[in-house]
Amino acid sequence: MERHPETSQISAAHTLILAKRVLVLEANAITDLADRIDQTFVDAVACILNCRGRVVATGIGKSGHIARKFAATLASTGTPAFFVHPSEASHGDLGMIQPRDVVVAFSYSGETDELIALVPHLKREAVSLILLTGNRQSALARAADIALDAHVVSEACPLGLAPTTSTTVALALGDALAVALLEARGFSAEDFARSHPGGSLGRRLLTRVSDIMRTGDALPVIHEQALLRDALVEISGKGMGMTAILDAQQKLSGIFTDGDLRRCLEKNAALDTPIHTLMKRSPRTIARERLAVDAVALMEAPPKISQRLVVDDDQHLVGALHLHDLFRARIL
Repeated sequence: MERHPETSQISAAHTLILAKRVLVLEANAITDLADRIDQTFVDAVACILNCRGRVVATGIGKSGHIARKFAATLASTGTPAFFVHPSEASHGDLGMIQPRDVVVAFSYSGETDELIALVPHLKREAVSLILLTGNRQSALARAADIALDAHVVSEACPLGLAPTTSTTVALALGDALAVALLEARGFSAEDFARSHPGGSLGRRLLTRVSDIMRTGDALPVIHEQALLRDALVEISGKGMGMTAILDAQQKLSGIFTDGDLRRCLEKNAALDTPIHTLMKRSPRTIARERLAVDAVALMEAPPKISQRLVVDDDQHLVGALHLHDLFRARIL
C-alpha cells in the first residue's frame, strides 16, 4: 500500500475552503430534501404511529450507524425502537422482529444484499417495511411498503466515494420522522426527562423542591418570642444564612437573615431584643411540589436571594432551600 509522507504543514486557506464546501453541499442537500417531502412521509409517520409493536431500525455500514441513531432517538422520544444488524438477523436475530413491528431500513443504493435477504421473512410475518433510500427504483424500494426519497446529487467527499452528504440527508430525514412522531404522540419535556433520568435535563425536570429541601433538625427555626441572641445561635448553627420565625400557631411569620443580623450589630442592637421587632414579615416562599428549577428562577429574580422557605397550603413551614442545595443536586 502506498504511504503518503506525513506533513505538519497544511494550507489554512485551502482547508477552510474545503470545509465550507462540505457544509454548503450538505446544507443544500437537506434543503432539497425539504422541498421533496410529500405524502409518502405522512404515510410513514402514520405507519409508525399505528404500530402496535416496536420499530426495528436496520442498515449496514454507514447507513447502519444512522439507523442506530434513529432507533435511539425514537426510543428517547416515546416510540419503542431498537436496532438490528442485518447480518446478525440472518443468524438468529430475526427472532427479535415480531409481526406487529415496523422495520425501518436505511440503504442508499436500495440494493444491499443483507437487507434484501430479510425481505422474505418480513413478508411472511406481515411486517411493514419502510425504506429510506437514494434509489426508489431499487429492489428494496419495490419490496417496501413505503419508500422515502433520500437521494443526493453528489457526496461531499472529493472522491465521490465516502458516504457524507447521503448519510447527512438520511440522518436529517430520520430526525424529521422522530420529531413528527414526537409531536403526534403529544410527547412532553417531562416525558423526555423520564427517559433521561441520569442527564441534566432529567434532573432539572424531575427534581422537586421536596426532594432536596432541608427539614427536621437541619431547618433553622425560632419562634416570635425568641430574642436576637437566639437568632444568632440558630443562624450560626444551621448554616443557611437565615432563620425562619414561627407564630404561636406554628405558621410562618417572618424571616431573619445574616444580613439583618449584621445590620443589627452595626447599630449595637441588644442581644435581648425580641426577634419579632427585627424580622422581615411575609418572606418569599415556595411550595414543596414545585420543580427545583423553579426555585432557581425565583432566587435569581431581583432582588436576588440565596434561600427560599417551603410552606404548605396553610403556611406551615415544611422545609427550606438554599442555593447550595441546588448546586449539590446539580440543578445549577
